[in-house]
Amino acid sequence: MEPLILTTRRLRLRVPEPADTDAILAACQDPEIQRWIPVPSPYERQHAEHFIGRTVPDGWCHDTEYTFVAEPLDGGPVIAAISLHHPRAGGWEVGFWTAREHRGRGFMTEAVTAMARWAFTALAAERLEWRAEVGNTGSRAVAEKAGFMIEGVLRAGLLHRGTLRDCWIAALLPSDLGLPSAHPYLPARG
Repeated sequence: MEPLILTTRRLRLRVPEPADTDAILAACQDPEIQRWIPVPSPYERQHAEHFIGRTVPDGWCHDTEYTFVAEPLDGGPVIAAISLHHPRAGGWEVGFWTAREHRGRGFMTEAVTAMARWAFTALAAERLEWRAEVGNTGSRAVAEKAGFMIEGVLRAGLLHRGTLRDCWIAALLPSDLGLPSAHPYLPARG
C-alpha cells in the first residue's frame, strides 16, 4: 500500500520522514515510553534513523505494518506515533506512544479512533486489538476512550525486553464505531 495522510479535527497522521528524527529521538528518551513500549533502551539516534529509514518503509511495502506520526493540523512538532500491525491472519493490532508534554489532551484517543476507522474501511479489518502490559494505565485509558472493550488479561501474553509479562487485551469492532462489517457477528449469550 502507498503511504497516505489521515486527518482528524486537530491532527494530521502521516508517515514519518527524516526531518522527524530529532522529535522521535527526544520523545523516546522518556522513561515511560521505554518502560511500556518495545523501543531500544537506551534509545539512540541510530534507532530513530533505522525506524524512519527502514522499519516504517518495510512495513508499508509489505503491507504488514502501517506507521504514522501525529502532528497538529495547524502545524507543529511530532507529538505521537501510532501503528497498525498484522500479528495474525485476519487480525490487526494498534500500538502507540505520545510525547510526555502532549499527554492528557486527548490527542492519542483522536488518533486511535481515526486509525480504527481507516482499518475498518480501507483495510476491511473485522477486529482491532489493543494490548498493553498490565499496569500501563495511560494506554488503557486511551483504548477505553476510543471505544475498545477490555476482554481480560493474557497470562504471559507480551514479550518485553526478554521477559514474558501479563497484558491486558481489548478489542474494537466496526459496529462499535457504527460501521458495517464484512461478516455478521453473533455475540455469545451469557
